[in-house]
Amino acid sequence: MAGASMRKKSNKRSSPDPQQTSMPSPPSSLLSYFSYRYLSLVVSFVLIVCVIVLLSVSSNMWATFGSDAQFDQLYTIEVVNEFPHDPNAFTQGLLYGGNDTLFESTGLQKHSSVRKVALQTGKIESLQKMKDSDFGEGLTLLGKRLFQVTWLEKTGFIYDRNNLSNFKKFTHEMQDGWGLATDGNVLFGSDGTSTLYQLDPQTLKVVRKQVVKYKGHEVHNLNELEYINNEVWANVWQSDCIARISPKDGTVHAWVLLHKLREALLIAGKRDIDVLNGIAWDRDKNRIFVTGKLWPTLYEIKLHPVTKPFHGAIEKICRLMPAHFAKP
Repeated sequence: MAGASMRKKSNKRSSPDPQQTSMPSPPSSLLSYFSYRYLSLVVSFVLIVCVIVLLSVSSNMWATFGSDAQFDQLYTIEVVNEFPHDPNAFTQGLLYGGNDTLFESTGLQKHSSVRKVALQTGKIESLQKMKDSDFGEGLTLLGKRLFQVTWLEKTGFIYDRNNLSNFKKFTHEMQDGWGLATDGNVLFGSDGTSTLYQLDPQTLKVVRKQVVKYKGHEVHNLNELEYINNEVWANVWQSDCIARISPKDGTVHAWVLLHKLREALLIAGKRDIDVLNGIAWDRDKNRIFVTGKLWPTLYEIKLHPVTKPFHGAIEKICRLMPAHFAKP
């Protein structure tokens, strides 16, 4: 045993030398004490190593799976209804105008417009074509006024919702015009970067701006916007993701994943479609609509939280890094 193994066995002699004295053996209790201390140190060291290994494995799992439902709110979608949508509409702004009507801003030079559309049929009820040099972008409705911004210009237009031919031009302080939304008090704007602006709807001056972040990383390419239940929802350009942003601090606290919409269109042979873009909210009936540029369909969707392990990194799937585009 531990104590016995520490002792030396004496060599027996037939005639011991009386001048030779043997060293006394240490007490058994002292040997047990040192053995206990040694064993305690070994156990402590093993426990520390185990903790380090577990932390390393856990860290690798986070890197592999990218997210977990306990910390991230991820949502997939269920298609509730499908409606016709103009396949030639390069959708840049979308909003629900009540009574089953939509207002839509379309882009591309020589093809840009603001239009009023019947939800059920997709029929254009009213249309205001823009100048050939204008590239229509985000659109929002505040009271009876429709606000629209244009691409690569710090300008926009205000329309009378009841008469789209009655409009006036304005300038703004954002770096560019991509998306617009409103909570009924201020205008929220995006310019394709990670910045979310708040504008005074009377002066169109920036009153506040925030850098949108997800887990400390900037979320670039913010595009079309919609204000839904105290959140700003943003299409992320070149992705099939919608970021749900807190307007209080710019934090992305949830993602909506819509990849299956594009996949279904491609499978159906719709090869001319462009990116997902366009979010509209029917506040009264709590209906959410989405579509894309040159998409033949507008979808009413319902969200479902992701409850299974999610394989992939949101940072890559939703393209948070700055994208590059060619200016005309």
